[in-house]
Amino acid sequence: MIKRRRRIKHRKTFEERLAEEIARCKAAADHLPPGEQQEIYLRRARQAETASHINEWLTSPGLQPPKEVADLAAGGKK
Repeated sequence: MIKRRRRIKHRKTFEERLAEEIARCKAAADHLPPGEQQEIYLRRARQAETASHINEWLTSPGLQPPKEVADLAAGGKK
């Protein structure tokens, strides 16, 4: 039996969903006393922020590969 992937049609862009996740996690952390659970929410917010920055970099029109990758592709060494 072949398994089929469930397709999800998102109504919002990836950036919008990340921004909502960041806001939701920060709001949840604000309502908790300092401790492990608050740190978990703050960590998730930071991870979503990092994902947002990476996505911005990947979708930017001036995207350039890192220098090491360009050197390797050209057959050169550091």
